[in-house]
Amino acid sequence: MSATFVEARPLNSDWVAWLKSELAPTSARKIRTAIIVAGAVLCVVISMALQVPWLATSAYMVFFASKESKQLTTVTGVGGVIALTMGIGATLLLYKFTYGHPELRIPGMAIALFLGMWLSRALVIGPLGFLLGFVIAVSQSVGEEIPSPEYLVRQLLWLWIALAYAISLTVVLNLLFLPDTPSEPSHPKPKSLFVPDAFTNPAHVHFALKVTFAAMFCYIVYEAIDWSGIHTAFITCTFIALESTGATLYKGTLRIVGCVIGGALALFSIVFLMPHMETIASLVVLVACASAVAGWVATGSERISYAGLQLAFAFFYSVFQGYAPDTDLDNVRNRVVGILFGLIVTGLVFQYIWPEWSERGERHGR
Repeated sequence: MSATFVEARPLNSDWVAWLKSELAPTSARKIRTAIIVAGAVLCVVISMALQVPWLATSAYMVFFASKESKQLTTVTGVGGVIALTMGIGATLLLYKFTYGHPELRIPGMAIALFLGMWLSRALVIGPLGFLLGFVIAVSQSVGEEIPSPEYLVRQLLWLWIALAYAISLTVVLNLLFLPDTPSEPSHPKPKSLFVPDAFTNPAHVHFALKVTFAAMFCYIVYEAIDWSGIHTAFITCTFIALESTGATLYKGTLRIVGCVIGGALALFSIVFLMPHMETIASLVVLVACASAVAGWVATGSERISYAGLQLAFAFFYSVFQGYAPDTDLDNVRNRVVGILFGLIVTGLVFQYIWPEWSERGERHGR
């Protein structure tokens, strides 16, 4: 994946032609975008009608779970729900010992994040290990803002519902409407859950330590200055990390571009459109338009697809809070500041601490 990020960029100044090529329409892209739009709209309608919290997270999960084939979407969905269930269960168990004890909760966050990042490279199915560690760490990061243990349990269970139903809906839509793709040649089943060098390659440990350090640094800073609104910095540090430094920095660039576009769309919607919206129908049109733009980019090649995911992330998390639209401009500012802060910290950490470069680069990790 890192080679794709680094090597696929245009090597000359012809960015316009490159961008036109990346955004060119195809029949598969049109269908996948339509499925994403339908899934996001249905999540908004269902969450608002049934008052399911975490609406923004539900809508974003449609982008996260949608893949280029039915099989891959199903595997991602089933594996995601399993990892989500294990993560929520583990964080509830961990909170039994860490709730009200930040001296235990913060090290627990760091350990969970380190293990998740290490598993993301050591496991054959790396994304499942990442998701498990990510869910535990992010759930633990909001411990100081929860007023009571009962409220904490309710919110975590609602989070499971919000994510699980969105992922399930995405899988169903793809199974119903995504065309069948030619079957890929079968690959031999791995003999182990771990990659061959899982326990011998120090780069896996270095990678996990770098991501953990960057994320925990951001967490400590925004908690120390009492600005929890920029908690997207913590998420940014984990999501943009890739195998090589060049790939991580390129992915960070995509995240900035998506963040700026998504934040601008959210700002425009909050200031000029939402004050005039009186029914859910007008909100559905807005969500459909934003999802179409983000989905079109997200269904492109790996060279630009992450920008589409970030566009959706910035838009949904800026516009929606709870299960209703939000008109507070502070949320847009906080999300953007948090993302930029996370990008800067991650870039510096990956640039100067155990830097790894792709095979095409001049320098390799030491």
